[in-house]
Amino acid sequence: MTDETLAPDERVAIARLHALLELLPTALDRELASIGLTSFEYTLLEALSEAEHHRLRLSALASRTNATLPRLSRVVTALERKGLVVRAPCAEDGRATNALLTDAGLAAHRAARPRYAEAVRSLVLSGLDESGIHQLADLSYAILAKLDPDARLKITADGACAADGTAKSVATCAADGTTEPIACAADPQPEEAAN
Repeated sequence: MTDETLAPDERVAIARLHALLELLPTALDRELASIGLTSFEYTLLEALSEAEHHRLRLSALASRTNATLPRLSRVVTALERKGLVVRAPCAEDGRATNALLTDAGLAAHRAARPRYAEAVRSLVLSGLDESGIHQLADLSYAILAKLDPDARLKITADGACAADGTAKSVATCAADGTTEPIACAADPQPEEAAN
């Protein structure tokens, strides 16, 4: 039989995790408010900007953004109202719908990218050295793997990380027939990789 109460250090760890989960999305949203996006909207635009032809099936987009389909659908609707995304039938699978990034959506993502990077660095990463960033990625993954044991979300589909040379390619959308490497927190952004 296990102890039914949490030890003090366990309580502190969970309290800090709860606080982080509550405060970080709001803080990121506040930082991006001046450019008219939420942090989740930015994440969605980023996923589409990186996809081949700037399109993904809604189910693949949900996986790439670690979202449920209902949440994703609400956010895609909001982005459609802003003219940043459109929905279109999937040519390869008549039962599916694609999200397509518009030219305005691509421009909005490009304009938001520096602000998002600045916000993430100042709110989260500035107090961590390289080792701390890798520890954060490892700890987060360990928890996420338990929360998503079926590996439905892209972030838990494979523990491989491009930074350690073990990334594998996976299909982003079966109907699209494209593959992309699994991403991790330590992966360089496209601009960083070019430098």
